[in-house]
Amino acid sequence: MQNLVKGVHYFQNIGFRQQRELFESLADGQSPDACFITCSDSRIDPNLITNSPPGGLFIVRNVGNLVPCYGTSNNAELAAVEYAVTALGVKHIIVCGHTGCGAMRALLEGDPSNHLPAVMSWLRHAETTSAIVKEHYGHLTGNNLLTAAAQENVLVQLDHLRTAPSVASRISRGKVQLHGWMYKIDTGEIFVYDSTVHEFLPLASAHSPEEGVSDHDPLSRVRAIA
Repeated sequence: MQNLVKGVHYFQNIGFRQQRELFESLADGQSPDACFITCSDSRIDPNLITNSPPGGLFIVRNVGNLVPCYGTSNNAELAAVEYAVTALGVKHIIVCGHTGCGAMRALLEGDPSNHLPAVMSWLRHAETTSAIVKEHYGHLTGNNLLTAAAQENVLVQLDHLRTAPSVASRISRGKVQLHGWMYKIDTGEIFVYDSTVHEFLPLASAHSPEEGVSDHDPLSRVRAIA
């Protein structure tokens, strides 16, 4: 905790002063470039990996970067997305998974000792991910299986986003684009789902800014970032 207190003092005395004009402008409102949906994992820093300033990203975080389907009760995730696209005019929504995801590990392994009942209840929003992994990835083990699950989960959550009327209507008019990303923690690389080849490719190699979620080709995606 002491490190956090020191960090606050540093920000107030140095960091804030260095960007005073930026923060003063943000007091009048926000106009983020994208809605960034990612995991609560402490190793993921959306602003750091995108080099975005304060106000640049509208961030939604939870265990496993999940987006419950439209109609789910108490759906804070879609409420945030709805606000982003409707009130703030955000045109890009990114779902960013990552390697070594503890949520995906729990999804694959279950919780036989019932130590994480709230987590396992939350992971019901990734049941489709679990089914896809069981159907297509029986030949994989260890980190390869975990990465495959995380990649498939990104695509499943993009599907869930499309169930929201506020998102679907804007996609149909070209007002919103969906993007599937994977962050590789040990290298700092970002891989983007490229709908033209149905693979996760390094960011610089992706062909299209709009991420499709059809025509699953599981093996090619695993090879892309293994």
